[in-house]
Amino acid sequence: MTDTAPVYIFEASEKPSLDLHDVPLIVATEQSVGEYGCLVDDPEKFDIEIVRWPAQGWRQVDEGTGNEGGFVEGIFHAEWKGDILYGSNEAVNGNYVLGWSTDPQSASAEQSTVPRDKVLLWHMNYHPDGGQLFYPLDNQPFVVPVALPGDDLTPDKVVAFWCDGSKGLYIHPNIWHEGIFPVQDKQRFLDRQGRVHARVSCDIGQEFGVYLSVPLKRQGE
Repeated sequence: MTDTAPVYIFEASEKPSLDLHDVPLIVATEQSVGEYGCLVDDPEKFDIEIVRWPAQGWRQVDEGTGNEGGFVEGIFHAEWKGDILYGSNEAVNGNYVLGWSTDPQSASAEQSTVPRDKVLLWHMNYHPDGGQLFYPLDNQPFVVPVALPGDDLTPDKVVAFWCDGSKGLYIHPNIWHEGIFPVQDKQRFLDRQGRVHARVSCDIGQEFGVYLSVPLKRQGE
């Protein structure tokens, strides 16, 4: 564990070769995503949850305060370049290496060297200040890895939702997640999240000595 904020833009070869932990892929339905959030038909009619600022001691935060920051929104771009999956989030001015499709020691940003049937994920995070909505603008399938709240995250607690692209995915505050994984070469998503943008991170590779192998295709595809 580390108190240092993760560096999100780097050369894949800076990361070591590690064993893989297979993440189960679940088709997103109202029932399957219920503990984590919900599916969203119309983002214009959907409000995200904003969590009140926590009290520092026995004196409580005044009613009607501590949750007035509202939300921000923008376009989240997810794009494959060779074997590397990159993300950029206009809502919070973030740029990320989300993962890679093969061993990072041999992954190429110039060309695909293996089929893009999985993402090897090195990092996850959660937002204690608010929920987050990912709504597909290109109506293509996408995958989102998630885990239920709690700082004792372990690889076996992570699942991935396969979404068909007809609806958005909303996750509650404190749900572990990573950026959206496009099944195609690139995709755009409406991203809406708390303006405070508090983030708690876990470097999976560093803490557990594995990468999470997140499938992009359902069994049989």
